Amino acid sequence: MQVTMLVIGGVGLLLLVVSLVVGDLVDGFLDGIGPDFLSGLAVAGFLAAFGFVGALALDAGAPSGVAIGAGVLAGVAAGGGAGWASSRLMRGGDEATVRTAGLVGLTGTVVEPVPAEGYGMVSVVAAGHITRLNARAAEPLPSGAAIVVTGVLSPTAVTVARRTD
Repeated sequence: MQVTMLVIGGVGLLLLVVSLVVGDLVDGFLDGIGPDFLSGLAVAGFLAAFGFVGALALDAGAPSGVAIGAGVLAGVAAGGGAGWASSRLMRGGDEATVRTAGLVGLTGTVVEPVPAEGYGMVSVVAAGHITRLNARAAEPLPSGAAIVVTGVLSPTAVTVARRTD
């Protein structure tokens, strides 16, 4: 029985390594079966913890039923944790598309000085992304100056003013 549990744990580790290196192969088989957190990583974590904890319990002298119960508890904990973590990581961040009209009102910093006549460069955070844009201003602005975007000239250029707050 102990060898069987070690083999199950080894299969779980092998699935985990394959999922991490090649991608989540098991997910295609699990689509529609359960919630999003039921992923290949969760199944691999369950199998590895179930097998190894069960084998440890058997090695410590526990009866087969107790070893299987301990393995199931450890597997559920490890699989649940792996599933929760992978679903959070796969969800990603804000996927909003940055629209030029949405730049007006954003605050940022001058990266390259903005001369009285011509363009400089500013950095703003738009939809969670650091965005560098060409910028014009009514007055010269030095590097590091705090700015607010007042208008959009093109998809890559804006007008800015010194932030006064």
